[in-house]
Parts: sequence; structure tokens; C-alpha cells
Amino acid sequence: MLSILPPGAALFTDHTVETAPAAARPAMETVNAAWGHLPQAVARMATSPHTLDGFLKMSALFESTTLDPHSRETVILTVATRNQCHLCVTLHETKLAGLGPPENPERLEAIRRFTHQVLASSGAVSDAELARFFQHGYDRQNALEVVLGIGAYTLSTLANRLTRSA
Repeated sequence: MLSILPPGAALFTDHTVETAPAAARPAMETVNAAWGHLPQAVARMATSPHTLDGFLKMSALFESTTLDPHSRETVILTVATRNQCHLCVTLHETKLAGLGPPENPERLEAIRRFTHQVLASSGAVSDAELARFFQHGYDRQNALEVVLGIGAYTLSTLANRLTRSA
């Protein structure tokens, strides 16, 4: 195997606010202030300020959607599980558990299934699949918000796996 790195060297740098590219520093400072620390995934994603900024903006947009918190976390966990991002699965299982038990588990199962269907069909879900999703109290806006969540967390999970974030 050809490698340009010395043995044991990391593929991606765990940047600090001081070592990161200048364009990534404001986003890193915001995350550090909000979380009380700088997660490794953010430190490594900072290698590309555009990627870091894009994820943070998309994630904030997804958090502001009309989907309830349990539904949003279910979308995120569905994407993270599918993309085998163990870091995201652990983080978002903890976040989901912190929300307490859902009022309607069948509704969460419906959004999980719908998220899988959107992914499996590249968005070309059938009218029947949309109708099943709508029967659980979701609407057209929510269907598009699922797509936003898939986009945000596909970016995150693939970047985390690429950078080998723990």
C-alpha cells in the first residue's frame, strides 16, 4: 500500500481554534462556546472551512424545521446507522434518550421507514409511501424537511468516516 504519511501519522489534523484555517475559526469558536469543548469531528472537519460551515448551517436549518425533536433525531439516527457513523449513532442515541419517551412510537417508526425509503429510492418514493407517511400526522413540508435532514447528516456522517473521527 502506497502511503505519503509516516507510520502512525493521522490522516486529518485535530485542529484547535488556533491551528485551523482562518475561515474555520469563527464556526469552531461558536461550537466550542455552545458545547463547552471542541468535538473531534469539528476539529477534523475544520480542515475544510466550507464543509464545516456548510454542515453547521444545514444542521441549524434542520433543527429549526417543523419536525418535532423526536422525529428529527430519528431521521439523524436513520442516516447515521445507514452510513455506519458510530460516532453519530452514539451521540444521537444519547440525545434522543434525553428527550424522554416519545408520545407516539408508531409515528417515529413511520418517519424512520420514510427516511429509509427516501434514501433507497433517491427521493422517488411512491404515492402510497407518501400517503403512509402522511397517515401518521406528517405533511408535505415534513417530507421535504426529511430530505434536508438526510442532506445535512449525510454530509456529517461521510465526513466523520472520511476523517476517522472517533
